[in-house]
Amino acid sequence: PLLASAHESSCIRLWSIQGNLMKELLPFSEHPSGPLTALCTDIFTKILLAGSKEGHIIRWNMASFLEDSRNRKNQIKEEVCWRAHATEVVELFIEEEKNVVVTASIDGSVRLWHAMSGYYFGYFGQARMFELSDTSRLILPPDVKDFPAIIKEESKHMERKKIKYPLMLDRDK
Repeated sequence: PLLASAHESSCIRLWSIQGNLMKELLPFSEHPSGPLTALCTDIFTKILLAGSKEGHIIRWNMASFLEDSRNRKNQIKEEVCWRAHATEVVELFIEEEKNVVVTASIDGSVRLWHAMSGYYFGYFGQARMFELSDTSRLILPPDVKDFPAIIKEESKHMERKKIKYPLMLDRDK
Protein backbone atom coordinates (compact mmCIF):
# COMPACT_ATOMS: atom_id res chain seq x y z
CA PRO A 1 0.00 0.00 0.00
CA LEU A 2 1.08 3.53 -0.79
CA LEU A 3 -0.30 6.92 0.19
CA ALA A 4 0.14 10.04 -1.92
CA SER A 5 -0.31 13.65 -0.85
CA ALA A 6 -0.38 16.73 -3.10
CA HIS A 7 0.87 20.08 -1.88
CA GLU A 8 0.66 23.78 -2.63
CA SER A 9 4.36 23.78 -3.56
CA SER A 10 3.58 21.49 -6.60
CA CYS A 11 5.22 18.64 -4.69
CA ILE A 12 3.76 15.15 -4.42
CA ARG A 13 4.91 13.05 -1.50
CA LEU A 14 4.64 9.27 -1.50
CA TRP A 15 4.34 7.61 1.92
CA SER A 16 4.49 4.05 3.14
CA ILE A 17 1.48 2.81 5.10
CA GLN A 18 3.66 3.14 8.23
CA GLY A 19 3.99 6.89 7.59
CA ASN A 20 7.55 6.91 6.24
CA LEU A 21 8.33 9.30 3.38
CA MET A 22 9.36 7.22 0.36
CA LYS A 23 9.67 9.80 -2.43
CA GLU A 24 9.08 13.45 -3.30
CA LEU A 25 8.08 14.39 -6.84
CA LEU A 26 8.26 17.80 -8.47
CA PRO A 27 6.84 18.36 -11.96
CA PHE A 28 9.39 18.78 -14.74
CA SER A 29 7.77 20.91 -17.40
CA GLU A 30 8.38 24.25 -19.01
CA HIS A 31 5.19 25.67 -17.53
CA PRO A 32 4.90 25.83 -13.74
CA SER A 33 1.92 23.77 -12.68
CA GLY A 34 1.09 25.72 -9.52
CA PRO A 35 -0.44 24.25 -6.36
CA LEU A 36 -1.77 20.71 -6.84
CA THR A 37 -5.48 20.24 -6.23
CA ALA A 38 -6.36 16.69 -7.33
CA LEU A 39 -4.69 13.25 -7.50
CA CYS A 40 -5.67 9.87 -8.91
CA THR A 41 -4.10 6.59 -9.99
CA ASP A 42 -5.06 3.76 -12.27
CA ILE A 43 -6.35 0.56 -10.69
CA PHE A 44 -2.84 -0.99 -10.48
CA THR A 45 -1.23 2.25 -9.22
CA LYS A 46 1.19 2.31 -12.14
CA ILE A 47 0.04 5.71 -13.38
CA LEU A 48 -0.27 8.77 -11.15
CA LEU A 49 -2.19 11.82 -12.35
CA ALA A 50 -2.18 15.23 -10.69
CA GLY A 51 -4.33 18.27 -11.42
CA SER A 52 -3.31 21.82 -10.54
CA LYS A 53 -4.80 25.16 -9.60
CA GLU A 54 -3.50 26.49 -12.94
CA GLY A 55 -5.48 23.86 -14.90
CA HIS A 56 -2.60 21.51 -15.76
CA ILE A 57 -2.65 17.71 -15.70
CA ILE A 58 0.62 15.88 -15.09
CA ARG A 59 1.08 12.15 -15.67
CA TRP A 60 3.78 10.01 -14.04
CA ASN A 61 4.68 6.36 -14.61
CA MET A 62 5.34 4.69 -11.24
CA ALA A 63 5.57 1.04 -12.36
CA SER A 64 9.34 0.49 -11.98
CA PHE A 65 9.47 2.41 -8.69
CA LEU A 66 6.74 0.28 -7.15
CA GLU A 67 8.45 -2.95 -8.21
CA ASP A 68 11.45 -2.10 -6.02
CA SER A 69 11.34 1.32 -4.35
CA ARG A 70 14.72 0.77 -2.66
CA ASN A 71 16.56 0.51 -5.97
CA ARG A 72 17.65 4.05 -6.91
CA LYS A 73 17.64 3.15 -10.61
CA ASN A 74 13.86 2.62 -10.48
CA GLN A 75 12.56 6.14 -10.78
CA ILE A 76 9.13 7.63 -11.21
CA LYS A 77 9.06 9.12 -14.70
CA GLU A 78 6.99 12.13 -15.66
CA GLU A 79 5.64 11.34 -19.12
CA VAL A 80 3.28 14.09 -20.21
CA CYS A 81 1.90 17.43 -19.02
CA TRP A 82 -0.98 19.34 -20.58
CA ARG A 83 -3.23 22.29 -19.90
CA ALA A 84 -6.71 20.86 -19.42
CA HIS A 85 -8.57 23.95 -18.16
CA ALA A 86 -8.02 27.67 -17.85
CA THR A 87 -8.90 27.44 -14.14
CA GLU A 88 -8.42 25.08 -11.19
CA VAL A 89 -8.83 21.32 -11.66
CA VAL A 90 -11.08 20.05 -8.86
CA GLU A 91 -11.43 16.39 -9.85
CA LEU A 92 -9.94 13.86 -12.24
CA PHE A 93 -10.00 10.14 -12.80
CA ILE A 94 -8.70 7.67 -15.34
CA GLU A 95 -11.06 5.30 -17.15
CA GLU A 96 -8.74 2.47 -18.11
CA GLU A 97 -10.99 0.46 -20.41
CA LYS A 98 -11.35 3.39 -22.82
CA ASN A 99 -7.91 4.85 -21.95
CA VAL A 100 -9.29 8.31 -21.14
CA VAL A 101 -8.86 10.85 -18.36
CA VAL A 102 -11.89 12.81 -17.18
CA THR A 103 -11.21 16.24 -15.65
CA ALA A 104 -13.49 18.74 -13.94
CA SER A 105 -12.78 22.39 -13.20
CA ILE A 106 -14.25 25.21 -11.13
CA ASP A 107 -15.30 26.76 -14.45
CA GLY A 108 -18.04 24.09 -14.54
CA SER A 109 -16.64 22.09 -17.45
CA VAL A 110 -15.99 18.34 -17.54
CA ARG A 111 -13.59 17.26 -20.29
CA LEU A 112 -12.25 14.03 -21.80
CA TRP A 113 -8.58 13.47 -22.69
CA HIS A 114 -6.51 10.61 -24.10
CA ALA A 115 -4.74 9.11 -21.06
CA MET A 116 -1.39 8.47 -22.75
CA SER A 117 -0.95 11.59 -24.87
CA GLY A 118 -3.18 14.25 -23.31
CA TYR A 119 -5.07 14.84 -26.58
CA TYR A 120 -8.46 16.48 -26.18
CA PHE A 121 -11.57 14.48 -27.09
CA GLY A 122 -14.25 16.94 -26.03
CA TYR A 123 -16.48 18.05 -23.17
CA PHE A 124 -19.59 16.66 -21.57
CA GLY A 125 -22.67 18.30 -23.07
CA GLN A 126 -21.27 18.76 -26.59
CA ALA A 127 -23.53 18.10 -29.57
CA ARG A 128 -21.20 15.63 -31.33
CA MET A 129 -20.37 12.16 -30.04
CA PHE A 130 -16.93 11.47 -28.57
CA GLU A 131 -14.53 9.91 -31.09
CA LEU A 132 -12.19 8.01 -28.75
CA SER A 133 -10.30 6.02 -31.39
CA ASP A 134 -8.88 8.99 -33.32
CA THR A 135 -5.94 10.66 -31.57
CA SER A 136 -4.46 12.06 -34.77
CA ARG A 137 -6.69 15.16 -34.85
CA LEU A 138 -4.99 17.76 -32.70
CA ILE A 139 -7.83 19.84 -31.31
CA LEU A 140 -7.91 21.94 -28.17
CA PRO A 141 -10.71 23.37 -26.07
CA PRO A 142 -11.38 27.07 -26.81
CA ASP A 143 -9.81 28.36 -23.57
CA VAL A 144 -6.53 26.38 -23.84
CA LYS A 145 -3.78 27.29 -26.32
CA ASP A 146 -0.95 24.87 -25.36
CA PHE A 147 -0.53 21.40 -26.82
CA PRO A 148 0.54 18.56 -24.49
CA ALA A 149 4.23 18.47 -23.62
CA ILE A 150 5.78 15.02 -23.87
CA ILE A 151 8.55 14.72 -21.29
CA LYS A 152 11.60 12.93 -22.68
CA GLU A 153 13.01 10.12 -20.54
CA GLU A 154 16.45 11.77 -20.48
CA SER A 155 15.04 14.94 -18.91
CA LYS A 156 16.15 15.50 -15.38
CA HIS A 157 15.30 18.15 -12.85
CA MET A 158 17.66 21.08 -12.85
CA GLU A 159 19.79 21.02 -9.75
CA ARG A 160 20.54 24.30 -8.10
CA LYS A 161 24.22 25.01 -8.54
CA LYS A 162 26.16 26.79 -5.87
CA ILE A 163 27.68 29.98 -7.18
CA LYS A 164 31.36 29.96 -6.50
CA TYR A 165 31.93 33.66 -7.08
CA PRO A 166 29.20 36.22 -6.40
CA LEU A 167 28.49 38.93 -8.93
CA MET A 168 30.59 42.02 -8.34
CA LEU A 169 30.28 45.51 -9.70
CA ASP A 170 33.01 46.35 -12.21
CA ARG A 171 33.11 50.15 -12.43
CA ASP A 172 35.44 50.07 -15.45
CA LYS A 173 32.79 48.35 -17.58
